[in-house]
Amino acid sequence: MKTVVFAYHNMGLTALEALARHGYDIAAVFTHEDDPGENQWFGSVKNWAVQRNIPTHTTEEVNSPQWVAKIAAINPDIIISCYYRKMISRQILDLPRVGAFNLHGSFLPAYRGRCPVNWVIIKGEKKTGVTLHYMIEKPDAGDIVGQKAVEIDLTDTAKTLYDKLCIAAKELLDELLPLMKKGQIPRLKQDLSQGSYYGGRRPVDGRIDWQKSVDEIYNLIRAVTEPYPGAFALLDNDEKIMIWRAETAVSYEASMPGELIMTDKEILVQTGKNAIKLLDVEIKGKRLKGEQINNYFKNEKVKVLK
Repeated sequence: MKTVVFAYHNMGLTALEALARHGYDIAAVFTHEDDPGENQWFGSVKNWAVQRNIPTHTTEEVNSPQWVAKIAAINPDIIISCYYRKMISRQILDLPRVGAFNLHGSFLPAYRGRCPVNWVIIKGEKKTGVTLHYMIEKPDAGDIVGQKAVEIDLTDTAKTLYDKLCIAAKELLDELLPLMKKGQIPRLKQDLSQGSYYGGRRPVDGRIDWQKSVDEIYNLIRAVTEPYPGAFALLDNDEKIMIWRAETAVSYEASMPGELIMTDKEILVQTGKNAIKLLDVEIKGKRLKGEQINNYFKNEKVKVLK
């Protein structure tokens, strides 16, 4: 089955490996050039395709008439999109004989849109998943072909959850791709009224609001910790502190949100309810853990995070 793939990131590699494993004829791969300002912790779709002599394109103008014509000339049977960062036009979606499909990192219709792996942790969800669905012009809204659920542990970060989703995606595609090759494609309409949609996130969105509950703050920290940009606050001298790892704690003092609670062995920060124990932080480019955190705050006499 002649296939055109739009892919990026490790999830894109998961889809490409599955397509190759099941004998799909990958006629072209569309991906992105890596952003030098972004932490490149994931694998390269471009390198994967080039190493296999598959025609590979990194144009950001894929919906232009020129590229629509080039894709039409391939005469694809199927289009697969996976973590590709641009919306694909109706003109392209109408080209394949069998259909155009997207692999999305949530259990649709919940968490349509951008950054689902971060959002489900921020919102304190206990379960998410991956979904293969028909592509329409509205993002992540087409009929569902198949899904696989994934449990979210309380200790999961966005990275560990993303790795779980890649495993689930492999399993899902191994189930669905042989059926799709035979023309046996399930189709279940989404009820968008039962779902949700979230937009993209920026590094500035990692700013901690200490008025929120300890669970909300803990979820934010683990949702954006490395390799993502991280959660942060400001010291009372306006120096930024990155908080890479923390855990929830009960506070017995009547402190105001953001106030430090210091003991001989730990540093806590009061939240709207209870406190966060600091385990791994960064100040002025220096990582501090354990006793180093205690020593820093005692020596610098910092009293409040804001």
